[in-house]
Amino acid sequence: MATDDLMTRALDRLGDDGPLSVEAIHRLADPPPVSEPMVIAEVAELLDLSPHTLRYYERAGLVEVARDGNGHRRYDAEAVRRLVFLTRMRLSGMPMRDLQHYVSLVDAGEETVPERLDMLLEHRDTTRRRIRELTLSLAAIEYKIATYGGSTGPEIQDLGRPR
Repeated sequence: MATDDLMTRALDRLGDDGPLSVEAIHRLADPPPVSEPMVIAEVAELLDLSPHTLRYYERAGLVEVARDGNGHRRYDAEAVRRLVFLTRMRLSGMPMRDLQHYVSLVDAGEETVPERLDMLLEHRDTTRRRIRELTLSLAAIEYKIATYGGSTGPEIQDLGRPR
């Protein structure tokens, strides 16, 4: 599933409740409890991903998935948690190579926590910059809409600009 599709689905799940809260992030970050291993179709439905995406993440070395006696994938709670994290990082624009490096650090153990933290801090800064750039772009779009006689969104109106 494309990152745009993932973002659309995540935003739909959040709704229009106003600003994001810790509760909203938990709703996105925490999958329902996994009491017993799940097959690929169940995980795909649970996480709103395609089986192709799940297999891709496995081939890319981002998640390890056990196999049953027939060779079918069996996703345990740890694999599902990791997949939730991976999808959120992909939604934020983290490149696959960075995700692969991050996962290799996680798998290497606790001594890599400082490097993981540095990666996340850098990614946060990149994401914040993208948000600022998008906010500026949105303001330019709203300006043009207003010049054509259209209504601007509430974010722009709240800044004291004419309605």
